[in-house]
Amino acid sequence: MLHHPAIDPIALQLGPLAIRWYGLMYLLGFAAAWWLGRRRVNAPGSGWRVDELGDLIFYGALGAVVGGRLGYTLFYQPAYYLSHPLAIVQAWQGGMSFHGGLLGVLVACWLYGRKTGRGFFAVTDFVAPLVPTGLLAGRLGNFINGELWGRVTDVPWGMVFQGAGELPRHPSQLYQAGLEGALLFVIVWVYSARPRPTMAVSGVFLLSYGALRFIGEFARQPDAFIGFVAFDWLTMGQLLSLPMLAAGVVLLALVRRRGSGGS
Repeated sequence: MLHHPAIDPIALQLGPLAIRWYGLMYLLGFAAAWWLGRRRVNAPGSGWRVDELGDLIFYGALGAVVGGRLGYTLFYQPAYYLSHPLAIVQAWQGGMSFHGGLLGVLVACWLYGRKTGRGFFAVTDFVAPLVPTGLLAGRLGNFINGELWGRVTDVPWGMVFQGAGELPRHPSQLYQAGLEGALLFVIVWVYSARPRPTMAVSGVFLLSYGALRFIGEFARQPDAFIGFVAFDWLTMGQLLSLPMLAAGVVLLALVRRRGSGGS
């Protein structure tokens, strides 16, 4: 049995300014997206310029943060935030939703596409391989904070988390970092390394993330204020992943139909 190292969530204190590990993980994720984006821009036949990348990352970062926060307030605790609207902007208190962040990024991609004259899926196909490293960094931030722990377990690597009782739990943050971060990155990056039809990379991302998130949720403890949303096993994270699975299947079916000459 292991014990969570109880890392101080504040990485650096500069007078009244507290720099938190979770915020640094977000910066690390955006920096990784920039670096990977440079590699995609420089790939032969990319059709993208380096000077476009900065604006795209800015749009995406803004969409991820705003969408992630609004998504959390709407999907997870709408009643609380409706009665405490000022708390919505207090993101430093915790509470970000990937699914909300994804919607925010999609809106950002649409706005960027309108500004530059690029098609929506041309933008999302470029962005999709840049996302998993940010998810990896975010899950590591969850682990450092000792939040979003897993269900009670008797596996040898079960971990006792402060505030979660005395029983060992799955370190589900690390599981999800490996699934939604590392494995998803390998799948989407390798798939996008060759020229693909429009919508194909976006479809693979949506289908892969939806499946990996659905699997990872089986080890994660449901949020106490929600619990299971159906069947005594379906979590909110799994429920929100189902539309992603469906959208991924639809996009890949459209790509295949178009490739086979269907009208």
